[in-house]
Amino acid sequence: MVQTLSDTIVALSTPPGAGALAVVRLSGPDAVAITQTLFSKKNLAIQPGHTLHYGTLRDPASGQILDEVVAALYRAPRSYTREDVVELSGHGSDFIVRQILAALLRQGARLAEAGEFTKRAFLNGALDLAQAEAVADLIAADSALSHQVALNQLRGGFSNELRELRAQLIKFAALLELELDFGEEDVEFADRSGLTRLLSEVQGVVSGLLRSFELGNVIKNGITTVIAGRPNAGKSTLLNALLREERAIVSAIPGTTRDFIEDEVSIDGLRFRFVDTAGLRDNPADEVEAIGVQRTRQRIGQAALLLYLFDLTEMTPAEVQADLGELTAAHPKLPVLVVGNKQDAATPAQLAAFAQHSTQGLTIHTIAAAPRQGITELQEALLAQVRGAGLATTGAATIVTNVRHARALEAAVQHLGAVQQGLATGRGTELLAADLRHGLGALGEITGDISSDDLLTSIFTQFCIGK
Repeated sequence: MVQTLSDTIVALSTPPGAGALAVVRLSGPDAVAITQTLFSKKNLAIQPGHTLHYGTLRDPASGQILDEVVAALYRAPRSYTREDVVELSGHGSDFIVRQILAALLRQGARLAEAGEFTKRAFLNGALDLAQAEAVADLIAADSALSHQVALNQLRGGFSNELRELRAQLIKFAALLELELDFGEEDVEFADRSGLTRLLSEVQGVVSGLLRSFELGNVIKNGITTVIAGRPNAGKSTLLNALLREERAIVSAIPGTTRDFIEDEVSIDGLRFRFVDTAGLRDNPADEVEAIGVQRTRQRIGQAALLLYLFDLTEMTPAEVQADLGELTAAHPKLPVLVVGNKQDAATPAQLAAFAQHSTQGLTIHTIAAAPRQGITELQEALLAQVRGAGLATTGAATIVTNVRHARALEAAVQHLGAVQQGLATGRGTELLAADLRHGLGALGEITGDISSDDLLTSIFTQFCIGK
C-alpha cells in the first residue's frame, strides 16, 4: 500500500490482549473529524490541544454504543507526529478494540503500517532518523543501561554530535566545490592544513564512536557469559543460583547437561545472558554427550565472557591451570573469570593451595553454589570483569548500538581516510571533493539527512504497528 501524509491512520498502540485499558491512536488531517463521527458528549473540533475529554463511542452505521472512552486531543504541530492526533483510551477487550477500529476505518481512516506513526514524526521533522530508531530501542530496553543509552540517543545526543562534525566538514566541502568552479584559474579557497587538522579531529571522534559499537552491542543484546568446566563442577547449580530459580536440572551423575541452557538476569543494570554448557572432558560417555561438548566449545567462541568453574574438592591448581591454558589458547582475547565451587566441602589444605595460587597472579573466586554462598561477591566480580574490559556507566557518553550506524561510520572512516591520504599526496581537488562528499553522505545517512525510500522502509517495518 502506498503511504501518503494526506491519509489519516489508525492503530492499536497498546499490546493486544485483554487488559485494563486499550489505546487506539489516530494521526492525520482528519483525525479529529473522524473521531467526532463516533464521539458523543462534546464537539472535539472546537476543543484545544493537550486536553482530555470523556465520552462514548457509537457506531454511526448501527447506532450501537461501542465503549466509554477518554479522548486525548493533540493539535498539530504539538504532537508526536506533528499532525493532529487523537488517542482513545477505552477498555482492554480485543472485541471492543476490533469494533472501534472497524468503525473508524469505515469513516475514512486507514490502518497504520508498522512504524508509520514514528515514520511520520521523522518525515515531519519531529525526529531525525537516529532518534526515530532510538524509539524502538527504548521500547525494547530491558536493563537500566540499555534504557539510558536509548534515552540519550532519543534526546539527540548522538545526532547533535554528528551534526557538529558534518557542519565543520561541509564548510570545507563547499570551498573545494568552489575551487572546481574556478578550476582554470588554479586558486585554492580551502586551507589544506586546516582541513588536515579537522579531518584528524573528525576521524578521532568517528573512530571512537565506531569502537563504542562493540560495547553498545553488548548493552543492547546482553553480555553472553558461558559457564564452562568439567562435568560435576556445579555449572547447572550455579546457573540456578544466579537466576534464583531452578532453571537447570541438577544431578550428581556426570554429563547430565547434554546441551546448553541459557537465560538472562539483570545485575546492577547490566543484562547478562548466562549459558550453562555440557561438561568438558576428553572422553565423553556417548555420542550425545560428545555433541554437547562440541557445542560447548562453539558457544565459548561466541561468548563475551567465560566463567570457568571447577570443583575445589576434586581438582588441583595444576589441573585448573592446564584447563585454562587450553581454553585461552583457543580464545586468547576472551575475558575469563575463574571460580572455584564447593568451598563449603573443601578442606583447609585445598583452600590454602588455591589461595596461594591466587597470590601468584591468577585470581580465583570461591563459592558454594548449592547453599548459594558467595553469589553476591561473584556478581560483583562479574561486574568488575566487564567494566574492567571497558563497560562503565555511560553518563552522557555516546555509545553506538545500531548495526546500520556502525556500517555508516565504517564508510565515513574509509572515505575521510581517503581525503587525508589525498591531502598528503597532493591529489587533485576533484578527487578530494568526491571523497569528502562520500564521507559526508555516510554520516548523513545515520541521521536521515540523506536517505532513500528503501532505507526508510527497512527501518520502520521493524517497529510495532501502533508506533
